[in-house]
Amino acid sequence: MRMANDPVCGMYVDEETSNLTSEKDNRRYYFCSTTCKLQFDKPELEMRTLKRALAISWPLTLAVAVLTYALKLSYGNYVMLVLASIVQFYAGERFYAGIIDAVKNRSANMDTLIAIGTTAAWAYSAAVTLMPGIVPASSVYFDTSTIIIALILTGTYMQRLAEEKASTAISALVALQPKTAHVVKVNRITDIRIELVKKGDVLLVKPGEKIPTDSTVLYGESSVDESMITGESMPVTKRRGDGVTGGTINVTGSLRIKAARVGEDTALEQIIKIVRDAASSKVPIQKLADRVSSYFVPAVVLIGLAAALAWYFVGGVGFGIAMLIFVSVLIIACPCALGIATPAALLVSSGKAAREGILVKSGESLQMASKVNVIVLDKTGTLTKGKPEVTDIVPLSDYSDRQVLEFAAIAEKNSEHILGKAIVEKSHRERINAEFPKEFEYRQGFGITAFDKDGKKITIGNRELFGGTLPKGPEGHLRKLESGGKTTLVVGVDDKIVGLVALADVLKEDSKKAIGALQGSGKEIWLVTGDNERVANAVARQLGIKNVVARAKPEQKMEKIIELQKSGNIVAMVGDGVNDAPALTKADLGIAIGTGTDVAVQAGGIILIRNSIYDAYIALELGRRTMSKIRQNLFWAFGYNAILIPIAAGALIPVFTVSVYNVLPLLAAFAMAFSSVTVVSNSLLLGKWN
Repeated sequence: MRMANDPVCGMYVDEETSNLTSEKDNRRYYFCSTTCKLQFDKPELEMRTLKRALAISWPLTLAVAVLTYALKLSYGNYVMLVLASIVQFYAGERFYAGIIDAVKNRSANMDTLIAIGTTAAWAYSAAVTLMPGIVPASSVYFDTSTIIIALILTGTYMQRLAEEKASTAISALVALQPKTAHVVKVNRITDIRIELVKKGDVLLVKPGEKIPTDSTVLYGESSVDESMITGESMPVTKRRGDGVTGGTINVTGSLRIKAARVGEDTALEQIIKIVRDAASSKVPIQKLADRVSSYFVPAVVLIGLAAALAWYFVGGVGFGIAMLIFVSVLIIACPCALGIATPAALLVSSGKAAREGILVKSGESLQMASKVNVIVLDKTGTLTKGKPEVTDIVPLSDYSDRQVLEFAAIAEKNSEHILGKAIVEKSHRERINAEFPKEFEYRQGFGITAFDKDGKKITIGNRELFGGTLPKGPEGHLRKLESGGKTTLVVGVDDKIVGLVALADVLKEDSKKAIGALQGSGKEIWLVTGDNERVANAVARQLGIKNVVARAKPEQKMEKIIELQKSGNIVAMVGDGVNDAPALTKADLGIAIGTGTDVAVQAGGIILIRNSIYDAYIALELGRRTMSKIRQNLFWAFGYNAILIPIAAGALIPVFTVSVYNVLPLLAAFAMAFSSVTVVSNSLLLGKWN
């Protein structure tokens, strides 16, 4: 037997026997009732149906209450029978449909409890009204059945409103998707629906429009607002050959783009899918609720029957009171709150995470995030920006900073080396117009020799390029820079050393803040990197990390994680998701640093879209808070039933006599509805966390 959870109400459903299923995002969902399936497939239609049922049930319920308590008429029972029947079988039709579905699926759902309980009250009252000579009683309980149905429908309506608010993050993501695209064929432009765009289509994007799908720029240049993917507030310039992401906004110029990924393959669709999956996934803590829910409904029916029969035969209460005991137990025990305790919290937290640029692939990842006590960090691309930048320029022999940088940039102008590109980029930022050299020679493993337009010989490279030994002054500066983990190049003009240029893969702006926050929350931090000891230790010193492993290959990173796990630790690995894939997979929780376009291929359970290491701290903290909410919800749901079922079963009769059942069924209906709304509202507080 394979059991699944109804994604709407949380009830247990047997996958092998259920005939109520739905496909969404290549995933099959199972439902306990037609109502839940309608809510999942067509929430707008289900909401309209619910509003109509409320509009009918409350006026008729109030009329029944007036006839019961205020306006005593000789034919009042007959009028109440008609009014209560409309509420019972029209407004309450969904509960009977639920029973039929439960029988077909050979299971019991929450509709079973509501339908049996209210039908018992209605049927008993109908018998008293229509067969007064046969039924030895005169009291009717039409007010009980109608008020219970009206209250439960009201609670369901309030729950739907809360769920709509909780799912706004997914709705916001869906709203980012453009509806149409301008397809260019020959010299003609045709507008088509976005679903009809095919891979390889050439599209026109005008200023102010959304990029239709993940594409490559063919013609044009423009600034593109990518904040919805990367979190960066400044638009990014896009030119021919650059990639653009569907849903981002073309700000200035027109672009012609070629569709690279369409439909479910786009970055935005992958993000939406991940958020939806996380919101509907199960966490290990939910297994307890699942086991209880699978036996809960039949157990409640038996408890209600046993309590009613015991008080009737042993306690000496009348048949009407015994029936109300049965009704009260069924209504008060309805496990709505139990079913939605976990999904409600997951829905809110996954939406909150998405707004923070964090994608959580499953509820299990959130639960694991709450337990992590050791974090293993990669260096390159995780703590650092992943590419070298010029950090220091040390002028020598009466030359200025700008002159040293200009000589270095001239020599590196033709270079494809990553250090050379960094030097040229630095000269651009400093507005230095470095001209192309007249001659250029790259010496593998040493550096570059070039000649500028005036015939000056410019040399840039390591100390070996200058004979292996430098004068005392330059050597002292060089050693100091290298001890800080920086790659240092010597710059010479006409065989005279004029300065040093130091480069390093610099820390991201928020790395120090992130490490401080993680350590402040009690996490043990390890820096495990493939870089050398000098660079690794320099980075660790800057960040205050005491545990360092350098020159670690991918398999050695994984071995370190296994070693930490064997000591009883719950380990999270934070890396770029490519060369760190083995470690990300082996860790109890993999947190992948990645851009939106790569989000679908990351190996982690949690993905940080904005490339911000501080978001790892936010993800772990959100996991802790989410599990706290789930525990609160489950405690409320279990505690509610544990306290109120004995009361419904007659625990208060010795204190208040049977008169307590004049109000208890109504209070039961209110409490059942209130418990569900409380669980959802408690979960919504996650969205307020800043």
